[in-house]
Amino acid sequence: MTYLLWPETRLENNEDVPTLTPYLVEHSVGRGAIIICPGGSYQRRANHEGEPIAKWLNSLGISAFVLNYRVAPYKHPAPLSDAQRAIRFVRFHSKDWNLDKQKVAILGFSAGGHLAASASTLSSFHAYQPSDEIDQESCRPDFAILCYPVISFLENYHDGSLHNLLGENPTNELRANLSNELNVSTHTPPTFLWHTADDATVPVENSLLYARALSKWNVPYEMHIFPNGRHGLGLAESDVVVGQWKDLCKSWLVRQGF
Repeated sequence: MTYLLWPETRLENNEDVPTLTPYLVEHSVGRGAIIICPGGSYQRRANHEGEPIAKWLNSLGISAFVLNYRVAPYKHPAPLSDAQRAIRFVRFHSKDWNLDKQKVAILGFSAGGHLAASASTLSSFHAYQPSDEIDQESCRPDFAILCYPVISFLENYHDGSLHNLLGENPTNELRANLSNELNVSTHTPPTFLWHTADDATVPVENSLLYARALSKWNVPYEMHIFPNGRHGLGLAESDVVVGQWKDLCKSWLVRQGF
């Protein structure tokens, strides 16, 4: 079953309607849940970074939710609104799904990684006006997993993600506001990052910038940089080296109580 994030919307055009699709595990480990944000340059959502990731998490005994957030022509703050609402939605229904509302994580790839980082660092930013009981829940994720993420819109940035999210000529102020290396604080959740050193689409400097900011603010993090690998590998099942990220992430999740 797929849930509409906003009560006033109708599921007529799937591209325009933010939804959340659950992949629940009956006897979940630690009763935590992870919300997945597929990548796609804020232009689309990559299918291989959605359901396959949810099924991998299910294999670890973890319930997952795939977020169908708004992309172009929608601009900021629409995607962040959807991410904040999704976190609140899972917390609000946590009892129905037998989940621990204090163990709601967010996972994102590429531009979805930017969205996950934004949800991690901008939880005090009201991306939309509260409308119901769901919006009384916290929108801060308890943990974050960022896979070859877009982080900065000031340096080493990805043109497509920048323009799809902020428009053709965004102000420097807006670019800075959505550069998540500048938004890290003590309120930012523990984070797992991975990237490939020769990523030709989203430079590895994005993860390095974010890790440096996490370190500065003493936010617990774990980062893995693999020497080679194209952008958008997802589960990286065909790459023996990069594919190790799954086991590394599994070990990290165990240490976070999942």
